Amino acid sequence: MHLLGIHHLTAISANAKNNHAFYAGLLGMRLVKKTVNQDDTSAYHLFYADGEGSPGTDLTFFEFPLPPERRGTHSITRTALRVNGADALAYWEKRLAAAGVPLTPVREIDGRLTLDFEDPEGQRLSLVDDGGTGDAHAWAKTDVPAACQIRGLGPIRMSVPELRRTKLFVEGVYDMREERDFENPDDKASRIHVFRMGEGGPAAELHVAVEPGKQPAIQGAGAVHHVAFRSADADYTNWLARYAEIGLRSSGPVDRFWFRSLYVREPNGVLFEIATDGPGFAADEPKETMGEALSLPPFLDPKRAEIEAGLTPL
Repeated sequence: MHLLGIHHLTAISANAKNNHAFYAGLLGMRLVKKTVNQDDTSAYHLFYADGEGSPGTDLTFFEFPLPPERRGTHSITRTALRVNGADALAYWEKRLAAAGVPLTPVREIDGRLTLDFEDPEGQRLSLVDDGGTGDAHAWAKTDVPAACQIRGLGPIRMSVPELRRTKLFVEGVYDMREERDFENPDDKASRIHVFRMGEGGPAAELHVAVEPGKQPAIQGAGAVHHVAFRSADADYTNWLARYAEIGLRSSGPVDRFWFRSLYVREPNGVLFEIATDGPGFAADEPKETMGEALSLPPFLDPKRAEIEAGLTPL
C-alpha cells in the first residue's frame, strides 16, 4: 500500500467568475466539474484539469468571500503545474507577461526549469518542466497549443517552522521518503526538503520548506485550503485501517461521489487528504460535456433549484 502521487489541490478564491477566466481562459485548463462545496452549498467548487479530467491533474477552488490571505508558515505556499520542455515554458513566459501576470523569468530550481507566477488573487503558482514523462491529455477547446498545455499537478510546497514532526508524519504514516534538499529560491537562508511518493518524479513530490522566522498564515483569498494525495481505489479501506491503528484523529470516510476522501491534519496544521482515483468525473455526466452544467452529488440533487439560484453565473 503506497500513495501514487498528488491527486488534487484545493485553493480559495473570492471571485469565481474571474477565477474561471484566468484558469480556463488564460491557462487553458478544462473546467471538468462545476459543483458546490458539499459542506456549504452557497459556494462554488470548481475543478480544472486536463482534457480527460485525469487523477493528478485537477486544481480546484472554493469560492469564499474572504479578504486576501495573510502569508506565513503552517501552510501550503506554492503549487506547481507540469508542462513539457523549455519551448513550452518560453511560450508561457511570453503569454503570461503579455497578460500582465506577475512572474519571475524562467530559471532552474532543484534541477528543473521553472517559471514562477501569481494569479490575480496572489495564488502562488509555478510551471515546471517534467520532461514529458507520463501520459498527457490535451484539451481541444482552448487556444493554448497542445504541446504547451498544462499536463497536471507538479510538486506542492508547504512551509513549516520546524521539520522534525512533519518528517516523522509523512515518513511514518505515508511511507514517503526524503530524497534530497535544496536552497529555497524565495529565502536563501532556508532549505526545502523533497519527499517522494510512489515512483517519484515531479507528479509525486511534496516539498517542505523550513521557515522558522515566519508568522503563521491566515487563510483567505489566494490561499491553499488543502492538498490531496492519490490512492488506488482498492487501498482506501487500508488507509482507514492505518489511521485507526495509529490513533490518528481524522474525518473518517467521506464519499465525494467522484472520489472517496479521508482528511487529517499533519503536526504543523496543514490539511492533508487521501483521495481515490475513482469513480472519476465522468460518473454522472458524459466525458465530452463535463463541466458545462452544474453537477451535484445525488444527496444534493433534490436541492438543485435552490442551490443554482444562489450561484452567480460564470
